[in-house]
Formats: sequence, C-alpha cells, structure tokens
Amino acid sequence: MELKMKLVSALEKVFLDEEPVEKPEAGPIEGFQNETISFQAAYSLTSPDARTWVAPKINSPLADYIHVRAVRHVPVRFTCLPDSGDNYLRKAPGLYPDLLREVAPRRLHAYCGQWDTLWIDIEPEGKAAPGDYPVEIVMLREADGEALASLKVTVTILPGMLPRQTLKHTKWFHYDCLAHYYRVPVFSEEHWRIVENFMRAAVRRGINMMLMPIHTPPLDTREGGERLTAQLVDVFLNDGQYSFGFDKLRRWVEMAKRCGVEYFEAAHLFTQWGARATPKIMATVDGEYRRIFGWDVAADSDEYRVFLDAYLPALVNELKALGIAERTSFHISDEPGEDHLESYLKAKALVKKHLSGFPIMDALSNYSFYASGAVEKPVPAINHMDDFLAAKVPGLWTYYCVGQHRDVSNMFMAMPSARNRILGVQLFKFDIEGFLQWGYNFYGTQYSDYQVDPYAVTDGEAFTPAGDCFQVYPGEDGRPEESIRMMVTYHAMQDLRALRWLEALCGREKALSLVDEGLSEPVSFTRYPKDAMYLLNLRHRVNMAIMAAQKA
Repeated sequence: MELKMKLVSALEKVFLDEEPVEKPEAGPIEGFQNETISFQAAYSLTSPDARTWVAPKINSPLADYIHVRAVRHVPVRFTCLPDSGDNYLRKAPGLYPDLLREVAPRRLHAYCGQWDTLWIDIEPEGKAAPGDYPVEIVMLREADGEALASLKVTVTILPGMLPRQTLKHTKWFHYDCLAHYYRVPVFSEEHWRIVENFMRAAVRRGINMMLMPIHTPPLDTREGGERLTAQLVDVFLNDGQYSFGFDKLRRWVEMAKRCGVEYFEAAHLFTQWGARATPKIMATVDGEYRRIFGWDVAADSDEYRVFLDAYLPALVNELKALGIAERTSFHISDEPGEDHLESYLKAKALVKKHLSGFPIMDALSNYSFYASGAVEKPVPAINHMDDFLAAKVPGLWTYYCVGQHRDVSNMFMAMPSARNRILGVQLFKFDIEGFLQWGYNFYGTQYSDYQVDPYAVTDGEAFTPAGDCFQVYPGEDGRPEESIRMMVTYHAMQDLRALRWLEALCGREKALSLVDEGLSEPVSFTRYPKDAMYLLNLRHRVNMAIMAAQKA
C-alpha cells in the first residue's frame, strides 16, 4: 500500500479530483510568537486499494502548539453570478473544500486517486521561544500503526508579538439561526451557552465588534414577514407608559466582555432597504405579550416616535452604566438606496436627538447619498470605494456581500483563497477603520423564509454564491466548526497587524513601499495581484523588515 503526501500552502484549495502542485518557492513557513501559522498536507492513496483508514501523527518540539484538522468538501451548487468575470477556481457545481473538522473522534479515509488535506495550525500563543522547529506529519495506517507516508517541514517562530488589531471588524451574528438549528428557545440557558461558544470563536479570529440585538435585528426579512424573536431589552407598556427591563442585555454585555468583544453595534432602528417601516419589537402590554411594531407600522408613525422617545434615552443610560457607550455604534437602515433618501432622513430625525455622540453608520453604495449628509459614517461596498476615497471621507469603513462578486476581494467558496486574504493588504493601504460582512452564521434562505442545513445547503437555497451566508458551521454540542474562509480571513487580519507594526517601527511610507514593490500597477480595491505567491512573499518581506527594525 502506498500513500503520497504533498506540502500545500494555506492559500491553496485542494479538490478531490485534482492533484495539487507542490511549490517550494512559496517560501518559509513562519510567523511571530503570538501568530497562527497555517499550512496544509495533502494526501492520496496510490495503491490499488480503494480506500483505507488512516490517522495523522505529529512529531515536533512544537507538538503542544499544533492543531490538526481535516479539510472536508461540501456541496456547492451556486458558485457565482453569471457576470462574475474571472479569478474563480471553478464555476461548475460540485464538492468544494471548506469545512475544517476535528480529526478525533472521527476517523479519516485515504481514497485511491482522490486528494484529501490536513489543515495544520501552529498556535504558539506567545509561549514558544523563537527559532526553527522541525515538524513531521506522519500518516499511519489505523489498523496496525504502519507509517504509510510522512512530510517534513521547518517552521520558524520569529521573535516578537504582533500588535493588537486596531481594525474594527464585525460579521453579523444571527442569534435566531442558532436557536433554530439547535432547536432551543432563544435566550434559554442552552442558547446562552451556544451563543457564547460561537461568540468566543468569532473573537478568536479577529471579529472584535458584535451585533447587539437590543431588539430583533430587522435584517434579511421578507416585507410583511418576521424572524424568530431575539430581543435583549424587555419592553412593558402599562396604561400607555413605557418601561424597560435590561437584565438580558446586562447578561449579554457581561458575556461579550468575557469573550473579548471590544466594540458594539446596536440592531438597526428601522427596516432594511430604506427605513420605511419599524423593526419587530415585542412588548408586554397591560399583561399581554405581543408584537407592537413591525412591517405593518410606518417608520414615521406617531406610535413609533413615542416609543423611541422612551426607548432610546433608557437604552443610552443603560449603555453608559454598563461602560460600553463610548464603544457602541447605531444603525438606521441597512443598504438604503438613492430613492430612499427621504424616508431615511425622516427616520434619522426621529433618533438623532437621542443619540448625540454616538456614531451612526450604515452600509450603502451610493456616494451622493453620503454627500447629502444623510449618513454620517458610511460603510460603502468594496466595489464602490473610489468616490469615497477620492473625497477623503474620514474614518472610512467598507463591506462586501453577494453583490461584490466581480474583480474585488471576497470569500465565496469558488474563489481562490488569495482573493480572500488580499483584503488585509487593501485595508492597510487605504487606512480603513472598519470592515463589515453580514453573515457570520446565517443559516436561512433569502428573506429568512425558512432555515436550511448549512452542511447540505451552502448557498442559502440559491440566495447567494456559496460562502456568503456563513463562515462557521453549527457543529456538535453547540460548538462552531470553522471554515477555510474563516481562517484565511484571520490570516488577512494578521497581515494587517504586521503591516501596522512595520508602520509603527519604520513609518507608513516604508510599509506602503513593500506593498507595491515590483508590481506593474499599484494595489487598489479592484486591481491587485491574483496569485498566492505575492501575498506569501510580501508577508515574508514585511517580517524581515520588522526583524531588521527591531535590531536597529
């Protein structure tokens, strides 16, 4: 029996039916003492046997810091939109590598003529001394422990610690989706446990801002429909007077702080796509628990104005008492268009007087909407950044979702990982304050009509190209399973931190010169090197520049 193994960088996606190309020129496997360093070991059975059970073994002085997971392939039907252009790995439906699954207690197969992959992370967490370390990955036959193949690499731990992430990074957390998938009531004890598991995993991978469901977030909800209630603030209406309970909000904030969340964003105060109606809000009205606002109530209604005049001052006082007011942002309506300007301005006028000093930010794509003064802190889509950059908008954010499918960075499963990781370089070059993506764990269909099994349906039932709706899978025991896309995005965040470190040591011009060095055209949001080698080489050059600066 024979087994073939190949070293593959973390920026490659290995398909079952395609032998990967080993690239020694990819450079050293290295990172700083608090950095997650990743690579892959691809393997395939080459003997006539159809399959065999195998088990990986790690031999290394770094063994205590090494985490091995199996790359699993998931079904992808909707790969990309028809006008998506190039820079995709494939556009045909099929099985795509994405899910990262713990090796134990499950067993691994090696298949004849098919390529599987181990995803290997070295996570020294500041505890390993700098130096070069041998790492050997041995693939054993499970039945008798015979070594079928091995792969030897050298991993270099560089001296020093990456600085903390200064980018504000949010991926919207969908509380109702976890309740649906795990079949537990929202904010039951089991739901709280699951939410904390998913929140802790998000923070671990550089998501430091969290969507706070003060009321059920009015996102991706069909007009006239509603999502499962996920509301932290208890609302009471007795004899026409509002009062509020904040026990769940206090518990949520305590949990978020415990998980390491640094920034907070309150759920949108009006419906998506133009602020035309009110979000779903439940209340106990003279002893009866019922919905008092939703799609059926106009945004500028007297009823909602009266509610906001009571709700927002009480909420602001509570945020101050909890010590998070200075780190909290608010939203009016997600993705308003040019024809929504009037309704958006009316909505903003209802809340602005209560939110003095708080950033009010919204995702949008139209510069004229911002130029009108309607949105104080715009979050333009990554493919609409040029006008905002030209205007030198201060504290600029950006985002991507399904609409950013051509030319620009994104993380669809059919895209190469380099197209995902380039984001960190771009965020540094253009000095972006924050990044938003809408789907950390959305396991529903378009407009949230019903829920899906994300292990079987990766596109929200033809809602978005596979990979847009979620970055973690809902694993067993209420624990998330990560994806290649999640890890590669985290590598982008580490690249950003390294560039910021170099900037602090040597000045911004030095760091920027490395980004564009040797390129025929400078990096922009739409034009950038497409190959993984650029990123690997750039990161090595940044590392060496940091090392030199530390010694100087």
